[in-house]
Amino acid sequence: MSGFAANLKKIRKSSNITQRTLGEHLGYQYTAIANYESGRNEPSIDDLIKIAEFFDVTMDYLVGREIGKG
Repeated sequence: MSGFAANLKKIRKSSNITQRTLGEHLGYQYTAIANYESGRNEPSIDDLIKIAEFFDVTMDYLVGREIGKG
C-alpha cells in the first residue's frame, strides 16, 4: 500500500467519512475511493488537491512526503 493509500484511509476513517460520502463530494463513485485506498489507482493532481482541501491537509501529508526530506 502506498503512502497515499494508507494516509487517505487513515484520515478518512479518523474523520468518520465513508467512501461513498467522499466520492460524492468529489463527484465520482465510492469505488474510486476504494481503489485509491487499495493502491490500485492514484488520483490526478486536480483530484489530489480536492482531497487535500476536503480534509484540510497538505498534499505532502496525503502522499506521505516528509517536509525537508527532498
